[in-house]
Parts: sequence; C-alpha cells; structure tokens
Amino acid sequence: MPTSDYVLLNTGQKMPLIGLGTWKSGPGEVKTAILNALKNGYHHVDCAAVYNNEAEIGDVFKEVVGVDKIVKREELFVTSKLWNTKHHPEDVEPTCRKSLEDLKLTYLDLYLIHWPYAFQKGDNPFPVNPDGTIQYDYIHYKETWKAMEKLVEKGLVKAIGLSNFNSRQIDEVIAAATIKPAVLQVECHPYLAQNELIEHCQKHGLIVTAYSPLGSSQRMWKAPDERELLEDADIKSIANKHGKSPAQVLLRWQVQRGVVAIPKSVNAERITQNLQVFDFILTEDEMKKIGSLNRNCRYIVPRVKVDNKFVFRDALHPHYPFNDPY
Repeated sequence: MPTSDYVLLNTGQKMPLIGLGTWKSGPGEVKTAILNALKNGYHHVDCAAVYNNEAEIGDVFKEVVGVDKIVKREELFVTSKLWNTKHHPEDVEPTCRKSLEDLKLTYLDLYLIHWPYAFQKGDNPFPVNPDGTIQYDYIHYKETWKAMEKLVEKGLVKAIGLSNFNSRQIDEVIAAATIKPAVLQVECHPYLAQNELIEHCQKHGLIVTAYSPLGSSQRMWKAPDERELLEDADIKSIANKHGKSPAQVLLRWQVQRGVVAIPKSVNAERITQNLQVFDFILTEDEMKKIGSLNRNCRYIVPRVKVDNKFVFRDALHPHYPFNDPY
C-alpha cells in the first residue's frame, strides 16, 4: 500500500497518484476544471493533443503556475500524448513542441505514445477513405520510440511512456529502448482490473496509470443495458461503510494497489471529492471483493457503426493491442 500520495517513476520523479483527466472536457469547462483542481490541491494533470483543449489548459497554467502562484512548476506533473498521425520520427519533436507551446510549458513531465497503431500522417487527426474507414499507416512503434527518446535527451520531456499497449508490445519497446518507458496508461477499473498487465508492468519497472477509473459513463457507444460501475451494489455498500462516495472507493482501490488514477470531471464538488481518498483504508476483504468484480469489460475501444451496430474500428490493424490476452 502506498505510504504517500505519489509513486516514484524509474526516472526518480514523483508522480501524484491522483490526477485530473481532461478527455471530453470542452471549451470553457476545462478551464474552470483545471482552476478548481489546482486550487484544491491537485498537482497532476493529464492532457493529450487529440483532446483539442491543450491551448485552453495552457492559458490556465500561464495564470496560476509559477513562483508565487497557486502551484510552482516543479510541483506540477503534466502528461501529454503523441497522436496516431504523428508516429513518423520526423513528426515527433515538432508535435511535442506544439503541445508545449499550447500548454505554455518549457517541458513535459511525461509524454506518451497514445496508441500503438498509426493513422496516415498529416494534420487531420482522423483521416478517412472515401468509404469512411480510417486511413492507416503501418510504421512500427519501435521507430516512434527512438524519436521519443530524443525528446528526453533534448530536455523537452522528463519521462516517456506508452498508452494502450499490450504486454507483448511493451516488451518489444523495452528490447529496442535506450531509455525505458516509465509509465503505461490504460483503461482500468474493477470491471477491467488489468491484474496480469499491472503485474507485467511492475516486473519491468513501469508504473500503471488508470484512465476511466470510474467506468466512463459518458462514452458515446454505451449500450442501454450496460451495468453502471458507480451503481454497483458492492461498491455502494463499501462506500456506505466508510462514509465515502462510490467514486472515492473506486479511486482508493486503485491507489491502494499502487496504480495512478486520472478521473475526469468538470464538477467542482466531484473534483474536490476525487482527491479525498487518502484519509481511509480499504480492508483486505474489501480489496478482494472489489477485485472479484472483474469481468474483463473494456469500455474504451474505438468503435464505428456498421449495419446499426457498433464494431471495433481498428481491430484489423497489425498493431491493434486488444487481440492479445493482456
């Protein structure tokens, strides 16, 4: 169990166990969310170029981050991600610099390859064929990784890592790496516990970050009959025993097993509550009960509608990560 509110990366950096996710935080609301988070003690913000809100987040950072401001830069941990259209080595540094420019920062604490598979390079984040299918590229992520390492060497980022990679792909990157990945970010919650993948990462010195740790109820392809994680009877029962919300129990479960969690919210009260998970401890039985809820239910898989049904969009790409067991 963590003895603090952060974990140590293999670079020696302190990474706060709870951060603010910014996916699907729209114009206007993301600024308010960041302000509320930083004012209420958050020191970790998770960003990505494809979220299309880094410039607005940067405006907030310019206003409140620095000497004699709400938070000092060295106390803030900022993550961003390289999008699928920018996997070619010559595109990696300019893309990172664009995120830095938008975020009004001189360096990133962590920069991730967002997905292992690539789209056709260019400025359109979702290039499509005439029939509406994605235009893919097949450059290998190992080539992208070598360009990511140069960002560390140039001082543009302090650590580099992976997002949505499986265990085999992680091993391939490590085998080719001069600078080892520090973090793997993946969907993770009690319905998708990721136990094998977390164990694999820990064996290789990677910290795991859980995105959608509350089940991502806002996902666009949610089926009407899907069970809502925040409404799970076992989670609610444990929450009642501790006088906490179901969300706080879900987040405590993650940090108590050493997993970083980045819940997204734009609600001021929930943003505050999501950080209040270090004043109680789940019992061993409660941890086991929550872990027993696993059903390998993956919510965040890019999908498209075909014949009025959602199907996995990228499953035929050779670098698609979710065809492997973990």
